[in-house]
Amino acid sequence: MNILVTGACGFIGSHLVEKLVKQNHKVKAFVFYNSKNSGGWLENIDKKILKNIEIVSGDIRDYEFVYQQTKKIDTIFHLAALIGIPYSYKAAQSYIDTNISGTYNILNAAKSNNVSKIIVTSTSEVYGTAQKVPIEETHRLNAQSPYAASKIAADQLALSFNKSYGLPVTVIRPFNTFGPRQSARAIIPTIITQLLSKKKEIQLGNLKPTRDFTYVEDTADAFIKTLKRKNLSGETINIGNNFEISIKDILKIMKKDLGYKFKIKLDKRRLRNTNSEVFRLLASTKKAKKLLDWEPKHAGLNGFKKNLKKTILWFSDPKNLKEYNSSIYSI
Repeated sequence: MNILVTGACGFIGSHLVEKLVKQNHKVKAFVFYNSKNSGGWLENIDKKILKNIEIVSGDIRDYEFVYQQTKKIDTIFHLAALIGIPYSYKAAQSYIDTNISGTYNILNAAKSNNVSKIIVTSTSEVYGTAQKVPIEETHRLNAQSPYAASKIAADQLALSFNKSYGLPVTVIRPFNTFGPRQSARAIIPTIITQLLSKKKEIQLGNLKPTRDFTYVEDTADAFIKTLKRKNLSGETINIGNNFEISIKDILKIMKKDLGYKFKIKLDKRRLRNTNSEVFRLLASTKKAKKLLDWEPKHAGLNGFKKNLKKTILWFSDPKNLKEYNSSIYSI
C-alpha cells in the first residue's frame, strides 16, 4: 500500500510514520521545506527505518506540489497543520492559509488522483468547553480560538467533499495527545522541561482546566486501525483515554508520585482570555471502539502515570533534549 503522511516531521506524524514502516507499508513523508533541509522528528527515529521512507520537502499550501505528490497514492494521512493556539490570536491568516487552504489542496488533489482513503486530523479544541461529558462526536462545535475555527472549517470542508463528490474521507479527532517529541507549547512538555532544568519555581498558566490525555503510541495506533476498516467514509471519530485530569492534579503527581520539589508561579502570558479558555475536555470513545476496534493500551489514571514516566524518561536523555531544543518542528 502506498501511503502519504503530511506533517510527517512533527510529533504525532513521526510516530505514525515509524509504525507504518515497521508494518511494511511504503511511506512517502511530507516535511515542510526549510533551509536546513531538516526532516524534523523523522531524524530521531531508527536509521534502519528512516532509510525506507521517501521524504519529500514542500508546502501543502502549494496545490501543484500537492497534486503531483499524491499521484499513485492509496491512502493519505493528513496531519500537517499550524497548531499553536496562542500564535493563532496573532496570526489568524496563517492558520486559514495552512489549515483550511492546505486541507483543501489535499482534498482536491486526492479527488483528482482517485486516492482510495483520506484521513483528516481534527482536534478536540473544536468542541470548546464541554457542554456535556463525555463528549460524543455529535457535541456542538464551538470555536474559542482562531486555531479551533480553522480546524472546524477544515473538518467541515473534508466532510463536504465526502457528501458532494463521494470522496472517501474520515475525520479522526484526537483529544490531548502527549509523549516523546511533543512541542513545549503543550502543557506536559512545558512542565517536564522546566523541572529537568532544575528550576525550583516553574511558570505556568491556568491550572484548573481538565484534559483527556492519550499517549502518542495509542493515538498513532488509532490512525493505523483506519487502514483495514471499511465503511469509514464520512465518519468523525474521537480518539481519547476516557479519563480527565486537571493541570493542578498533574503537578500533584509530579510531587507525590515522582518526587519533584518545586513551587508554581503564575505566568500571565500563558493565560487565555476567559472566553477563549477551554475548561473541560473528556472524550467518549464508544465510536472508536465500534468502528476501529480501538482502545488505549494503558487507560485511566494508572495508564496516564505510566506513560508520563516514559515521557519524562525520554526528555531526560540529553541527546533527545538537545534535538528537542533545536527542532524547528512541533506539529
